[in-house]
Amino acid sequence: MKDKNLPNDYNSLSLEELTIEANKMIEELENQKDLGNSSDKYKNLVKLNNIIENKFKKNIKEISEKSKEKISKINQKNDTKKIK
Repeated sequence: MKDKNLPNDYNSLSLEELTIEANKMIEELENQKDLGNSSDKYKNLVKLNNIIENKFKKNIKEISEKSKEKISKINQKNDTKKIK
């Protein structure tokens, strides 16, 4: 499934905005009586879920990299204090 096929540009939205959109889709699916027409909406919900998952992965990677940098700086400071 290609995430680019969604009607809106979800890639530019924040995680909070994407979660709101996903909740709206879920409500629409729950309230729909004719399940035959819901397959496209369900597919879009799955695509949106994939976008949310990818954004989480990206954020986790960024947080991990920043944490490593900070730990490295702290270790460097501690090493210079030990030398003095």
